[in-house]
Amino acid sequence: QVQLVESGGGLVQAGGSLRLSCAASGRTLSKYAMGWFRQVPGKDREYVASITWSGVSTGYADSVKGRFVISRDNAKNTVSLQLDSLKPEDTAVYYCAASNYRSMLKGRYDYWGQGTQVTVSS
Repeated sequence: QVQLVESGGGLVQAGGSLRLSCAASGRTLSKYAMGWFRQVPGKDREYVASITWSGVSTGYADSVKGRFVISRDNAKNTVSLQLDSLKPEDTAVYYCAASNYRSMLKGRYDYWGQGTQVTVSS
């Protein structure tokens, strides 16, 4: 069992930056590919970014490519998401998740955190 806890969300102006972190307990994250997803009320949870267990391979949704960067530190059992050039449409609750394989599909992820709110004002 893996417990995931996100942090780093907050309120920021358009064009600003935030860094989200996902800390794990219960089992080492180095065994898992990790993903970030986001959700706004009334909409489906959508893929943001993912990274393989080794950190060698990453993937991004087109909407965030070039603005967000996913990274991991297996020694610290954490995964991060750097959010730059934020836009109001990035406002959502952001979730980290763990999977056996890197995927864009939320159904492939077995463990989820509780989420952290990101609000971008115009």
